[in-house]
Amino acid sequence: MDVNAAVAAVAAIAGVCTGVIAMLAFRWSERDQKRPTRTSLHTDPVLPPGVDTVLSVLRSSAVVLDEADSVVKASSAAYALGLVRGGKLAVDPMLQMARDTRRDGEIRQVELDLPRRGTGRGEALAVSARVAPLGSRLVLLLVEDLTEARRIEAVRRDFVANVSHELKTPVGALSLLSEAVMDASDDPEAVERFAGRMQIEATRLTSLVQELIDLSRVQNDDPLEDAEPVRVDELVAEAIDRSRHQASHKQITMAAGGTADLQIWGNRGQLAAALGNLVENAVNYSPARTRVGIAARRVTAPGGDLIEVAVTDQGIGISDKDKERIFERFYRVDPARSRATGGTGLGLAIVKHVAASHGGEVTVWSSEGQGSTFTLRLPEAAAHRDRGPGQGGGALDDENALPDETTTYEPIPAPEVLP
Repeated sequence: MDVNAAVAAVAAIAGVCTGVIAMLAFRWSERDQKRPTRTSLHTDPVLPPGVDTVLSVLRSSAVVLDEADSVVKASSAAYALGLVRGGKLAVDPMLQMARDTRRDGEIRQVELDLPRRGTGRGEALAVSARVAPLGSRLVLLLVEDLTEARRIEAVRRDFVANVSHELKTPVGALSLLSEAVMDASDDPEAVERFAGRMQIEATRLTSLVQELIDLSRVQNDDPLEDAEPVRVDELVAEAIDRSRHQASHKQITMAAGGTADLQIWGNRGQLAAALGNLVENAVNYSPARTRVGIAARRVTAPGGDLIEVAVTDQGIGISDKDKERIFERFYRVDPARSRATGGTGLGLAIVKHVAASHGGEVTVWSSEGQGSTFTLRLPEAAAHRDRGPGQGGGALDDENALPDETTTYEPIPAPEVLP
């Protein structure tokens, strides 16, 4: 009995000790939760009411600094741009602006070029930074990424410069030729020669203006608003007829073949212009007494069947460095030859935009001295209609995207000659 009593007493004492320890731990936990932490001292309690909510909906990258230049609040975009690292503002010019604003209370703004993180290629981010005081102790930094806006502005500036140059050439030629006609008014043969040259320059000017209009239209309009099933056979026939005179003059044989009765879902006018430009280029850049082939076929793709229309020539071919740029506006593989053929340098840019807006792509295979094959890939009419308008998801949705350089497209064998 004495042993049992002793064991019971020991158990009771152990239970009491356990209860006391648990109560003390609970009280300590409550005190620890009420004690202000380092995080709470430097985040929400020091921000004015509503500031956190406002910063979370801003498109600009936002950073709030305290009097010790520590980051109190930073948006995810600020981290993505590399503005904040290790709880500190990592851009020295912005940090100096924040210190100056904290000292005198003035709002400051500056545009900077920042190195892009992780590229190692010297590319820069163009940003606009604006610093303003936030209360008596904090400084707010707002950073806007201007890189895309700068790129678009550069494209627009180059486009305007190119247009001005291209327009100036035929207009200047017309002016000089008209003076020559006036001076040679008593020489019928010279007048006839100069008038012929004036007609050529006027035609070139008309073509340039029309292609500028076409390019503007395909960039701004939604072709699927007026979309309809378009027969590929009819598009090929129109493209051949458009270049028939030039091909006959150079004794070039134009042939069409492939799968019959195929249909594409899209804007008939834009599709006809795109395929017509490819066939016209093939004829213009092919030597005399060669062959240009147009072939169509259906190919299986994960998102639905595609229609492939390939235009193959036996021309001069395209070098690897030129293949990277041929879809740029006003870019010419051979400027001298383009002037001789009346080319404007806009044809392939129009083809690229038509393909992209229809949910497709245009690619090129070429070898110098062996010719080229341009392939237009577009969703088939039935498959595209099932997905609904505007859901093409083509590979060239970015207007400045180029075909994959690693892909090789073999030329399609020349098909049967049209009767």
